[in-house]
Amino acid sequence: MSEPSSEQACQAEACELQACLTRNTYSPDKCDVCLRKLYKCCQSMYERTEGTGESTACPKPSVVRRWLKNHGANVT
Repeated sequence: MSEPSSEQACQAEACELQACLTRNTYSPDKCDVCLRKLYKCCQSMYERTEGTGESTACPKPSVVRRWLKNHGANVT
C-alpha cells in the first residue's frame, strides 16, 4: 500500500478528533489523546517532507511545534 500524499496526510487523525469532539459536545479536554495524535502525525509529516509538505488536516509547522512544546510531545 502506498503512503498518502502530504495533502492527505493525517486525515484519519483529523476525522478521529472531529468524531471525538462531536461525541463529547466539543469538550477538547476529553479529546486530548486524539489531538495529540493529530499533532504528532503532522509533526512526522513535516519531518518527512523537510517542512515542505502541506495537509488540509494540519496547521502550519510553527503552530505544530509550538503546541507540542507547550503541551508535551508524548502520545498517551
